[in-house]
Amino acid sequence: MVDVVDRATRSRMMSGIKGKNTKPEILVRSILHANGFRFRLHVRELPGKPDIILPKWRTVVFVHGCFWHGHQCRLFKWPATNQDFWRKKIETNCHKDLQNKQQLTALGWRVIEIWECSLRGKPEQLARVGESLSASIRAQDTTP
Repeated sequence: MVDVVDRATRSRMMSGIKGKNTKPEILVRSILHANGFRFRLHVRELPGKPDIILPKWRTVVFVHGCFWHGHQCRLFKWPATNQDFWRKKIETNCHKDLQNKQQLTALGWRVIEIWECSLRGKPEQLARVGESLSASIRAQDTTP
């Protein structure tokens, strides 16, 4: 399949995609806030600069876009053009994700990954994601 826009236009469009404060990330933050959690954002000192950090719970949350992180779901599709570049880019992202997760775990942080595809859908699905996220954070409470 041929791209419907020229190379320069596609490049401009792709460079405009944000790396933080994305719609899925903001949605997860609002879910956490509604459930009473307080958090920090994008702490540079932690490996991978996690999207959401819950210091009290010693937990970090990554909100992954299905395309950029190679999630094998209905939202992910390998691009038809410039395939070598995209394969290398996405595989590198996946490798970095794994390294960051291992480093954070070694530092004593719990890592939760939320995928963009889980945040799309009906309000009932979002409610289930919120309940599951809340339960995951609280179930691993390490306070005495």
